[in-house]
Amino acid sequence: MATQRVLPQSKETLLQNYNKRLRDDIRSILDNFTEIIKTAKVEDETQVSRATQGEQDHYEMQVRAANIVRAGESLMKLVSDLKQFLILNDFPSVNEAISLRNQQLRSLQEECDKKLISLRDEIATDLYELEEEYYSSSCGQWDGVELPLCEAFRRRDSWGFLDTSSEPGNSSTEEAERATPSSAQEAAPRHLNGHGAAGTGDQC
Repeated sequence: MATQRVLPQSKETLLQNYNKRLRDDIRSILDNFTEIIKTAKVEDETQVSRATQGEQDHYEMQVRAANIVRAGESLMKLVSDLKQFLILNDFPSVNEAISLRNQQLRSLQEECDKKLISLRDEIATDLYELEEEYYSSSCGQWDGVELPLCEAFRRRDSWGFLDTSSEPGNSSTEEAERATPSSAQEAAPRHLNGHGAAGTGDQC
């Protein structure tokens, strides 16, 4: 069982004031609500007419309802004052809450560290397997020298670009070279035949 702490005189007086305010507000709410219920009761004929009595009862209900609202607002203000009192004066509870929060954050940090370490190990294992596969293949070789992964892929891409860019030019050049001798050969007989025809005409 926790030992009761001895409060200073000022704090003790403040707590007694809080208790008095609490009792007064609750009593005010209860009394006004009881009177409202009594006013709602229909009474026998009196010297006052029913219309006047109804107006009087209506006004009394409004006043007592306002008193209930005022007492409720006073209770809310009392709750706010109690919270402020606890925050400013209840240091052991504040320290306990801080310690509990620190423990929760430390446990969360440890859990995150474990997950990060596990993720690091998995990535290292996968990276090792990828490097083994890469260096055992032909992509990792360049004139007998092992290249880094990025360099090998860059050079492989450059090979493909050179092959695709050189093929159309070579084919067009070869076609032009093939076409040039054949056209020259066709032009020579025509030229000779022309001279032959001309010579024949002259003879004739």
